[in-house]
Amino acid sequence: MSALYGGVAQLRRAWYERVPSRARSLGQPVISVGNLVVGGSGKTPVVAALARLLVARGERPAILTRGYGRRSHEDGALVVSNRERVLEPVDRSGDEPQMLARALPGVPVIVSADRYVAGTLAERQFGCTVHLLDDGYQHLQLHRDIDLLLVAKSDLDERVLPSGRLREPTGAAAAADALLVTGPDDDVEEIATALGKDIAFLVVPVFGEPRAIDARAAVLPVAGKRAVAVAAIARPERFFAAARAEGWDVVRELRFRDHHWFNASDVERITTVATEAGADVILTTEKDAMRLTSTPGAIPWAYLPMEVVIESASRFSEWLGQRLDAARALHDAARTFTVRES
Repeated sequence: MSALYGGVAQLRRAWYERVPSRARSLGQPVISVGNLVVGGSGKTPVVAALARLLVARGERPAILTRGYGRRSHEDGALVVSNRERVLEPVDRSGDEPQMLARALPGVPVIVSADRYVAGTLAERQFGCTVHLLDDGYQHLQLHRDIDLLLVAKSDLDERVLPSGRLREPTGAAAAADALLVTGPDDDVEEIATALGKDIAFLVVPVFGEPRAIDARAAVLPVAGKRAVAVAAIARPERFFAAARAEGWDVVRELRFRDHHWFNASDVERITTVATEAGADVILTTEKDAMRLTSTPGAIPWAYLPMEVVIESASRFSEWLGQRLDAARALHDAARTFTVRES
C-alpha cells in the first residue's frame, strides 16, 4: 500500500511539473511553506516568522491556509482577519489560522480549500504584494515562486503512508528551493546532502514566558514548578520535551488527537489529574489554547508561546529577498507580455 501511495504521489507531482501551466498563477509572488510528513513539523510558527520578516522589508503579505480542524465549513474564501482586526471565531477559522490572525495584526489571514480563490481575494481586497501559502508543498494546483520545505532528520527514516508518515517519497524534496531544518540538534549539512539540496537553513524554536489562557487568572507560576502538560498536536512529545527543557517539572503528560476540540468533560478530567498530581499549573501549546474557551478550577491554565528564528537570519533574509525580487521580475514580465498580446 505504501508503494502504491508513493507511486501515485510521484505521478501527481510529475503531471504538474511536465506542464507548468496546469497550475494557476496569482498576480503576486507566492512563498510556500510545507513538509513531507503528516503534521507536527512547525509550519505555523515558520509562517508567522516569514510574515514578520516580509512586513519588516516593506511588503504586504497575506496568509493563505486550508484551515484544518474547523467545526464549520463553507464554500469560497473566509477572511479570518483583515488589516485591522480578527473577524472570525476559532470554530469557523480553525486553530492555526486563528493563532496566526491573533499573532500578526495587520496581516490578512484567509481560509479556503482553493488557495487561488483566497489569493485573488487578497490581491483585490487588501492589495497584498506577496502570498504565504501555509502547508502548501503538496498544493500543486497553485504556482509557487519559492518553495520552502521543512524537514527533520527523523523524516529521512520515515516510510510513505499508510505504513509511515510521509505524504510523498523523500525524492520530492528535489522540488524545494530551500530546506528549513526543524530539529534543533540536527546537522543541517548532513540533511541537505542526504536530500541533494545546496540551500538549507536551521529553524530554532524560542519559547516565551507562560501566558494565562483565562485573562482573569492570578499571577502564573514560574518555571521550576510542577506542571501537567496537555497537548492535542501531531507530535506531542516535542512539546513535553520543550516544557522540561524550559525548566518545568512535568509530572503528567496528557495527549489528545491533533486539532481535538476540548469539551467540559475533558477540562474536568484534566483538572482532576492536575489536582491529584499536586500541579501548580496546567501547561498547553499556543495552538491548543485557541480551542480552550473555558478553563475553570483552582489550578491556572497557561500556554507556552513559541516563535522561531531561521539561522543565520541575515543570510536567510538576503537569500529570500533575492528570490523574491527575481520572482517579482518574472511576474512583471508576464503581465507586460499579456498586455502586449491583448
